[in-house]
Amino acid sequence: CASDYPPSHSTPLRNATHYLTSVFKAIPDANKPGVASQQDAVKREYPQDIVVSTDPPYYDNVPYADLSDFFYVWLRRSLVRLYPSIFSTMLVPKTVELVADHQRHGHREEANAYFESGMKQAFTRIRRAISPEYPLTVYYAFRQTETHGERQEAASTGWETMLEGLMQAGFVIGATWPVRTEQTANIKKYRNALASSIVLVCRRLPEDAPMTSRRDFVNALRRELPPALREMQSGNIAPVDLAQASIGPGMAVYSRYSRVLEPSGDRLTVRTALQLVNRELDAYLAEQEGYIDEESRFAVAWFEQFGFEEGHFGQADVLARAKNTSVDSLAYAGVLESGAGKVQLHHWSELDPGWDPTIDRRMTVWEATHHLIERLNVYGEEGVAQLLAKMPSDLAAAARQLAYRLYSICERKGWAEHAREYNALVISWSASQEQARGFREQYQQGRLF
Repeated sequence: CASDYPPSHSTPLRNATHYLTSVFKAIPDANKPGVASQQDAVKREYPQDIVVSTDPPYYDNVPYADLSDFFYVWLRRSLVRLYPSIFSTMLVPKTVELVADHQRHGHREEANAYFESGMKQAFTRIRRAISPEYPLTVYYAFRQTETHGERQEAASTGWETMLEGLMQAGFVIGATWPVRTEQTANIKKYRNALASSIVLVCRRLPEDAPMTSRRDFVNALRRELPPALREMQSGNIAPVDLAQASIGPGMAVYSRYSRVLEPSGDRLTVRTALQLVNRELDAYLAEQEGYIDEESRFAVAWFEQFGFEEGHFGQADVLARAKNTSVDSLAYAGVLESGAGKVQLHHWSELDPGWDPTIDRRMTVWEATHHLIERLNVYGEEGVAQLLAKMPSDLAAAARQLAYRLYSICERKGWAEHAREYNALVISWSASQEQARGFREQYQQGRLF
């Protein structure tokens, strides 16, 4: 809700205070007193017809109670006489904390079961009390970092257990949207940290909700997921957030059925559904390659195999022919370097810093994307804007789309440094486009005179 930001020289404490007070200013009737109470979400009873918005624990990602001990011991020294009941223990209580702590529960499976059971009980109590007029909103920002099976498909036990609890409690996901909630300064700016939380808007699953088959579920995903992804990309969602954001519309399809059945008759699990959603996301991004030039399609396929490392000329020749181009054409277009029986894609740092798209007669989407990264890394958003101002709009749009595709490849391959560059380019896009309008007007005026 904050409409302005504190000066860059502000201290972290001043920044935090500013953000909080800015939110309070935007809340209607903010002068009315608020009440906070500490209760066990798994056991508490809620009054009827309430509105609930929750940010539940993130599985095993944050050991809240253990981290709190660092502050608690000092707070206890100063406040125990004023609040003896709150500070009655020497350390923060941990036994009822709803996190999947493997050490606390002795084994990973037991920790998973504890977390899933607790989430189901908490959501079940909420479902009994929630007003039918207002939905439950759940904020979640847990990154998918696990891969499973021969296909090395991404899935997340954190998402799986939270969604399992939500659906077993009788909720259906009606709408989702990524919301920019995370600060990316300091430590996070050097990592591919999530910038968004996913808001799941949930209502009670109707008693007469139908069952469906795996095939019909996949068909529904293929119909409904691409438009949702295009809408999110139009809002300039960061590539690092796209995978978790796609969970929302994907699981909205899954959750509207009472059961999704495998061909064997068994229930299709949430984990399998998450893998199918990720598979359709990969297919959607790969499909965008059909709209780029042959040289760029070669570069994407070669990059997926070798990154920016060398490969054999023979392999490159076969792949280039399959993409309806040749190694010589690729070298002439500035995509790669060929010699001594080896082929290697040009890294952005090796590109000509004086490249001008208005005079290049062999422009490729691959080249445009990496020139934009070069400008961003060397000159910042203004450098990107100057280049965008000279690019045809369709080439710029294709370069942005390619950045999403290349990020997904880097994420799957574990190429963190390359992934950061593609992610940063998309994040900077909106601001760079705004500046590009001004540069474009300058170039047009210069041509008139």
